[in-house]
Amino acid sequence: MPQLYVGNKNYSSWSMRPWVLLRQVGIPFDEVSVRFDSFEADSDFKRTVGSVNPTGTVPVLIDDDLAVWDTLAIAEYAAERWPDAQLWPAHRAQRARARSICAEMHAGFRSLRSHCPMNIEADLSTQGALIWRDQPGVRADVTRIVAMWSELLAAHASSHADGMLFGRFGIADAYFSPIVMRLTRYALPVPPEVAGYMARVEALPGVKAWVDGALAEQDFLDFEEPYRLGR
Repeated sequence: MPQLYVGNKNYSSWSMRPWVLLRQVGIPFDEVSVRFDSFEADSDFKRTVGSVNPTGTVPVLIDDDLAVWDTLAIAEYAAERWPDAQLWPAHRAQRARARSICAEMHAGFRSLRSHCPMNIEADLSTQGALIWRDQPGVRADVTRIVAMWSELLAAHASSHADGMLFGRFGIADAYFSPIVMRLTRYALPVPPEVAGYMARVEALPGVKAWVDGALAEQDFLDFEEPYRLGR
């Protein structure tokens, strides 16, 4: 059975994407959880992950003797390895669009990711209000996300009852699930149609299982939490 190496569920947004993807569509895997102790070269985290991934980062998917790292590479590998799961849209143009927005997520939204690090168990609405007031880059990132999601939801509203970005759940929805965590935990303003999509994402069994795991960790890491002195 494949193994998926992940970091702390409360903090590791990159780990969340492939874990939710595989779990939601029913692809079996063994989870290998590697706690963030620090990211120094001699840390337990780096030693453990470095034994399977030369970059020393999570997530990493181990399938037989093959190691696949980087979230987007894992998603592409899963789409080829388990084609019946239909992880990308069936239509070529929609596949291209889904890949485009995943690549945009992969390389972009730096202000939102920097100022609003993922922290699932915390209520950061007060911090979010100050960030929204003071950080134009965050406002610009959220504006782009709202425009992207609104367009896709409107275009695919009648294609499937699931109400996901391309109708049914796929890589794009898993890819943006940590953004949903950020927008909700920091209470950043979004229009009703986007709030509805976020609620549907949070209700997905794969996402709910990840969130439940994050809440159960009870692990405070000060280097991951710029806004709090404790839990």
